[in-house]
Amino acid sequence: MKGFLRKDGRKGIRNVIVVAYLVECAHHVASQIVSKFPDNDVHLIGFSGCAPNDYAHKMMQNLCTHPNVGAVLLVSLGCENFKRHELYKYILNTERPVEKLVIQESGGTLSSVASGKAIIANFISKIKDVKRVDFNMKDLIVGTICGGSDATSGFTANPSIGKAFDKLILDGAICMFEEPGELMGCEHLMAERAENEIVAKELVDCIKKADTYYKKMGHDSFSAGNAVGGLTTIEEKSLGSYSKSGSSPIKALIRPGDLPTESGLYFMDVVPDGPALWGFPNINDNTEIVEMIASGCHIILFSTGRGSVVGSAISPVIKVCANPKTYENLSGDMDVNSGRIISEGASLDELGLEIVDAIKAVINGEQTKSEQLGHQEFGLGYKYFHSSNKNCDM
Repeated sequence: MKGFLRKDGRKGIRNVIVVAYLVECAHHVASQIVSKFPDNDVHLIGFSGCAPNDYAHKMMQNLCTHPNVGAVLLVSLGCENFKRHELYKYILNTERPVEKLVIQESGGTLSSVASGKAIIANFISKIKDVKRVDFNMKDLIVGTICGGSDATSGFTANPSIGKAFDKLILDGAICMFEEPGELMGCEHLMAERAENEIVAKELVDCIKKADTYYKKMGHDSFSAGNAVGGLTTIEEKSLGSYSKSGSSPIKALIRPGDLPTESGLYFMDVVPDGPALWGFPNINDNTEIVEMIASGCHIILFSTGRGSVVGSAISPVIKVCANPKTYENLSGDMDVNSGRIISEGASLDELGLEIVDAIKAVINGEQTKSEQLGHQEFGLGYKYFHSSNKNCDM
């Protein structure tokens, strides 16, 4: 397997160009620039808010310097509060090609789109010669999420991913799972697997914080679609979600944007600290995916029973389908059919190895179904965290 070597020593499995808008007012111009390159890996990301937020700034820093990113165009309106000059300098220090485009200084929409098009065309020629090096499992970071869960998720796709995680970690990879709002009642199980007592307490406190947050908002992470799919309670859903983590010891609790450096299993706390200020901790699946990508994930394993068609900007998404009927109905969007456990009597170990093989194929350049279909969904909002994990790079 081969990867793209970056200045910081990390290796990417893709070499995408990112066009990043720094306020909603610049979204359209950035989108128009991306639309001019349908046959190239040019991805749209951005932050809609105008008010400043340290969390969003850190996320954008990490996303724009992700090992899968080869070059960056920042698109600013010009009067937003986002610190575009700081972000530009941060990217520049990584020796990636980077440019700023300020709409208020560039003559408006049409001229900005034309300028952006020229910049991207130049980037495409520049990043063709990025050094390719051997990519090993010790270079790999994988995250997992479940969305559109049903009654099959907890005994097909989710534990299949858990088996894959165990294998990947054994081979030296870093794996992470999250969704504390979908682990209610599982905190004692997680604590038993913690690498030490400090991590055990952090895990329990994290789930308690999530429970408090959801109660304050007046809802939890149990949807109408989950009920139609045969799930009955948040605890039942949580047990299924928990099975994605496999059986490896939990090395540490991390926050979005923390960059783990040692092989092992990590749990990501995505619920903001302090009083509940922003409603649902993650307004959709893609905001959770983005947080894991900001923590270095090259690939996301997405478990779904009811069916989800989203992909993501920057990092490929591998869809692991839990329900054989869903797979038959949405086969054009699914990568792995864990529903074969039901329909064909396949084993969890067999599906776990199939997922690992799918990961290796993606590293080698094979496109996931969402990549083939052009899915590049992205979401980033406001959050607040007291601090990051001291055991991770910032």
